[in-house]
Amino acid sequence: MAAAEIMTRAEQPYVAVRATVAMDELGGLGARLGEVAGWLGARGLAPAGPPFFRYNVIDMMRELEVDAGFPVATAAEGGGEIVAGVLPAGRYATVTHTGHPSELLNVTRELLEWAATQGLKWDMTQTGRGERWGCRLETYFTNPAEEPDMSKWVTQLAFRLAG
Repeated sequence: MAAAEIMTRAEQPYVAVRATVAMDELGGLGARLGEVAGWLGARGLAPAGPPFFRYNVIDMMRELEVDAGFPVATAAEGGGEIVAGVLPAGRYATVTHTGHPSELLNVTRELLEWAATQGLKWDMTQTGRGERWGCRLETYFTNPAEEPDMSKWVTQLAFRLAG
């Protein structure tokens, strides 16, 4: 794993599609980013940064509730399949990974383990549906149309810390 670090992030409005998927269906959610981009374009809006997945609720054995979206410059109102939200300000444990998306599970595990050795606590609560995260992001910095070699893709994990 690349070096993990703590960073402070400002509040960031976003728009996304929200889906509940099984772990093996997660890859298909990336295709829905086009719907969000199209929704933005139809309203004369542009993304204010790269696309991301925000993991709201995680139960690896059953299902995940995930927002697949883009940050926007100012708060927007969702509609239809599009939800609007805010990535909360705060301190985040982060790591940037260059490599195939299939490696992200291990990178995630390593980030969680690193935080435990640092005595860090997550903005996360256990619920009947799984772990509900205050903010757990995967941000995708590589455009697959420009870089087809998945081993060169750059992804940043940013998980919000408690407090």
